[in-house]
Amino acid sequence: MNSYAVYPFPFGQLKIGYQDDAVTLLMRTDEPARDEGRTPLTELVFQQVTEYLNGGRRDFDFPYLLRGTEFQQRVWRALCAIPYGETRTYGEVAAAVGSPGAARAVGMANHRNPILIAVPCHRVIGADGSLVGYGSGLDMKEALLRLEKKYA
Repeated sequence: MNSYAVYPFPFGQLKIGYQDDAVTLLMRTDEPARDEGRTPLTELVFQQVTEYLNGGRRDFDFPYLLRGTEFQQRVWRALCAIPYGETRTYGEVAAAVGSPGAARAVGMANHRNPILIAVPCHRVIGADGSLVGYGSGLDMKEALLRLEKKYA
């Protein structure tokens, strides 16, 4: 089982799961913040997320491990290629990973993204420009996109 720490976060709490020297989970949670499980790695991750939320960081360089199917891996790599402050539709991401017409599958891969913010699934929107399908809540998705527009 992976270890984890929970930090206070503007959107509730931030859960940082890790195994060895890599982050395996970064997600919004309702669990209470706790000191247990904090390490230099979780401190680094929390610092980088805080810098991002304050407009001082666009990219993340903490080590993380993405476990998923080959298709999910392709989608998550495509998400990381979406520039800060920009968005893509589910259909555009599907085309980028060589599976045009697989917009719903892209949505499912987004939903299973274990590394919130650093693997920017919040940058994917509906074909009509609407904010849809964010596992951490549309309030957070909207706030992250607004933040990136402000600092882009």
